[in-house]
Amino acid sequence: MVSPDAVRTALGVCGNVISFFLFLSPVPTFIQIWKKKSVGQFSPVPYLATLMNCLVWTLYGLPMVHPNSMLVITINGIGIVIELVYIIIFLIYTNEKKKRLQVLGVVLAEVIFVALLTVLVLTTAHTYTLRSTIVGSVCLVFNIMMYASPLTVMKLVIKTKSVEYMPFTLSLASFANGVIWTSYASIHFDPFIVVPNGLGTLSAVLQLVLYAAFYKSTQRQIAERKAQIGLSEIVVNGGSLSNKATSGGDATTPVSQTTPPHKK
Repeated sequence: MVSPDAVRTALGVCGNVISFFLFLSPVPTFIQIWKKKSVGQFSPVPYLATLMNCLVWTLYGLPMVHPNSMLVITINGIGIVIELVYIIIFLIYTNEKKKRLQVLGVVLAEVIFVALLTVLVLTTAHTYTLRSTIVGSVCLVFNIMMYASPLTVMKLVIKTKSVEYMPFTLSLASFANGVIWTSYASIHFDPFIVVPNGLGTLSAVLQLVLYAAFYKSTQRQIAERKAQIGLSEIVVNGGSLSNKATSGGDATTPVSQTTPPHKK
């Protein structure tokens, strides 16, 4: 018979794999940003929230805080690198200097916060249990914030009736990630993992419902936008041809004026 620990380990490995693909799920979004050379209405909030989440969970997994958590360190360490790449791309292609400074300010604040938390925990808490409780509580808060960050995008979806700026791959990966980690933490109950991932699963379900509800209206809006662009090109090209025809008519006038008069 398979032991609960073996099942838990297997779920943990699956959770790491899914988390890795979750980190990669925004890649199509950033390819689109790269092609357009603009961030458009895409928000940096989900990536800033995920970066913060990875930073605190990496701290949680350190041997001096929560022993035997190497998988926590590896997947969140990878997450930190990936999220930083996304943020750098966002900074390159945002046209607003104010937004660029805001994003840089948030990243700096996150790094300072985690550094201060690390020093505080290692110098004032002298047991693994106390350290795990303090850092785990912080992880709980930021995990919830990470899963709640798409609420800003969900609000935009409801307002515009378009899911163009809510990537489907990100929502689906969030759902799978939430289910796996909730199951993992339920075997040996860990509230620091169960609560945020349970809420994350609920958030992802709401996103998928919105995607299903507004997918058709999104396609209709995209089609209308393309039609308007096509019509504008026709108008512009038609105007250019008209101008050329007018210019051609004017060019014949001097010819008739320079025609020598008939002799009587």
